[in-house]
Amino acid sequence: MQVVYERCCGLDVHKKSVTACIITPEGKELRQFGTMTDDVLEMVDWIKQHGCTHVAMESTGSYWKPIYNLLEMENIEILVVNAHHIKAVPGRKSDVKDAEWIAELLRHGLLQGSFIPTREQRELRELVRYRRSLINERSREINRLQKNP
Repeated sequence: MQVVYERCCGLDVHKKSVTACIITPEGKELRQFGTMTDDVLEMVDWIKQHGCTHVAMESTGSYWKPIYNLLEMENIEILVVNAHHIKAVPGRKSDVKDAEWIAELLRHGLLQGSFIPTREQRELRELVRYRRSLINERSREINRLQKNP
């Protein structure tokens, strides 16, 4: 198969850990990171040190969002891939194998990323959702006060 990206990284993101696999012409390197801010910043630095130009990660839950935001600020091309599309291969059971598989698929250009709105659109969405939750909370309180005089 033809190699599309020489230096790429596959991430398997979970609530408490991120397993990363970097594939470069020099070889393959695997590491596991925590999901706290310092750990994620260390991971971003590690990815940059290896000169990775593209990163792919599974889109399970919302755990990918802080990682995406940090990688986006570093001008690294990021693909958030639907886990259902990646899981089609049988026999992969561990986070390490998942990260390796994601990196291999990315390396050969076989992944298609999900649509992720621009940073401005994401921030506006969060603001509108927060405003809506405040309005709903205010309405609940008014109803509670009127119900119990």
